[in-house]
Amino acid sequence: MTLQRIFAVLAATLLVGAVALAMLFPPSLPLGDLLLMLDHDATDAVHAFVGRHFSEWIWSDLATPLLLRPAWLVPATLGLICAGAATSIPTSKTTGRSHRRSQR
Repeated sequence: MTLQRIFAVLAATLLVGAVALAMLFPPSLPLGDLLLMLDHDATDAVHAFVGRHFSEWIWSDLATPLLLRPAWLVPATLGLICAGAATSIPTSKTTGRSHRRSQR
């Protein structure tokens, strides 16, 4: 029950953030440009982190295409994934059938 609520809150937060990004900035603004607007060293720091802790193909094959996508797309995608997780987690444990026989 708690995990379901956590995913629901995450989904709501991410989807509201995606709408806010789409409304405040041009909808086609790439994520990389938004990061550069916020901090000029952000992409270099992320590239150095990925190169230091992971393989270089992660930067070239995963991170770079994400930086070219619209800025609102990443939080919207993560919000939809969290919403799906929140709806697919069972809400309560199923109650078993009583072992008593009905009396006639």
